[in-house]
Amino acid sequence: MTISHFRIPVHLIVVIFVCLVEFGLLTPTVSADDVSLATADVVLRNGIIYDGSDKPGRKGDVAIKSGRIVAVGELTVERIDVEIDCQGLIIAPGFIDLHNHSDRQILDEATRSNLNYLTQGCTTIVTGNCGSGPVNVGEYYQKIDEQGAGTNVLHLLPQGSLRNDVMATANRAPTDVELLEMQRLAAKAMQEGAWGMSTGLIYVPSSYATTDEIVRIAEVVSQSGGIYVSHIRSEGPELLVAVNEALDIGRSARLPVHISHFKSSGQESWGLVRRAATIIEDAQKRGEQVSADQYPYTASSTSLEATLIPAWARAGGNPALVKRLNDPETSERLIAEITESLKSKGDGAPIFLARYSARPEWVGKNVFEIAHEQKTEPLDIVLQITRNGGASIVNFGMSEDDVRHVMSLPWVATASDGRAYIPGSDRPHPRSYGTFPRKIGHYALHEKVISLEHALRSATSLPAKIIGLTDRGWIKPDYVADIVVFDPQQFIDIATFEKPHQHSQGVVHVFVNGKAAIKDGVPTGLLAGRSVRHVVSE
Repeated sequence: MTISHFRIPVHLIVVIFVCLVEFGLLTPTVSADDVSLATADVVLRNGIIYDGSDKPGRKGDVAIKSGRIVAVGELTVERIDVEIDCQGLIIAPGFIDLHNHSDRQILDEATRSNLNYLTQGCTTIVTGNCGSGPVNVGEYYQKIDEQGAGTNVLHLLPQGSLRNDVMATANRAPTDVELLEMQRLAAKAMQEGAWGMSTGLIYVPSSYATTDEIVRIAEVVSQSGGIYVSHIRSEGPELLVAVNEALDIGRSARLPVHISHFKSSGQESWGLVRRAATIIEDAQKRGEQVSADQYPYTASSTSLEATLIPAWARAGGNPALVKRLNDPETSERLIAEITESLKSKGDGAPIFLARYSARPEWVGKNVFEIAHEQKTEPLDIVLQITRNGGASIVNFGMSEDDVRHVMSLPWVATASDGRAYIPGSDRPHPRSYGTFPRKIGHYALHEKVISLEHALRSATSLPAKIIGLTDRGWIKPDYVADIVVFDPQQFIDIATFEKPHQHSQGVVHVFVNGKAAIKDGVPTGLLAGRSVRHVVSE
């Protein structure tokens, strides 16, 4: 008798299956309302489960085994390693931060735990944003996996750093050879697990790339199923032109488009983001994949140079910029443009120093205030800071009404635009400590601007869908057990612009890949995060 003719009796198959389950060698994955399991590593009991959809929560249990969710519902489990009572608590998918700048920090021993994000409920971050970060994706992922991290990490190919590696900060079009090299490196990055490509079109050297140059590289990304993510060329008066450029790139390269930190900045531009949203929704109706993200604050943060100094003057970095300030042939034009930029920004009154090593006592003060104290003009303060190497700033330039409108849009995810921190003497934007509980706790639970399920979806299944994750962002069987459990009565951000280094409150438990990163409100120190690589379909 050949093997093909051999048959195992059905009753014997049933007996084998029952034995495997009984001894914990096989755990069925189920999602019915009332189910039985043989074994589980962890069972979260009696919580209010928000599964990542736009539906209200329902009471139930969640079972975890071997890093995966294996059952959701009213569960009976014969053998449990850890059982946690979640009565009165919300169980949700771990939050996914689509826009994070912890590229260096996630590799640093002091900050790789990413504690200021775990305490917000984040279990996954996306790095390589705004066109800046590691270009060698394989090496970056390998370091993360060797050292461990507090959260999972996905990476985007940063176009600005890519351009810098090939042609430094040259303000010109690439040669054919240089373009081919950028395309080769882009293909390599995608093969190594990048999820797409980002641009930072107000930053040098990303800003020197034409639309056509970006399209040529984005076409390579598209061939591997990646996404195009952009800090667009303008978030002020030219916002609509900048949005249309991003859409053109997506159409030409045939890939999804995602607009970072969607807003209109500067009082003269307030309300413009609503018109930009209409442009995006018209594109969606035509079948184009377009999305955006938002941090729920009325202030942005970047460098003083990127805020006030034109891109042409920043080629070659700060030393070249200082030379242009000292050169009679360029200084007059440059100072005139900085003066005009300052004038449009209230003579520096909305611009606060977040980090400036040369004069740390200026940190937390605005440019106009510093000028008054020093008995000089705001322009002189800007020039002095620039000559001393520059500074990080926080810029109050957005409308609260615009912020509230943007968060109501069903295609806008929550994202921080921050990074991993340990408390210091600087005053960074509080978004690094409070983005997610601010959106969920302040705007949804307290202010009722949006529903709780809308706010949770914007932090879970929506970013997962946007980036292309298929096994995270939901409370479902077979999904990775990235889970946050928080107290809806206590979940809130307490980081402020005056005191930003304050961890959020209300997170009770966080599981990263099924391992407890926070238990009973206390960080465990476990580095269970790993790189999550995009797989290129053949």
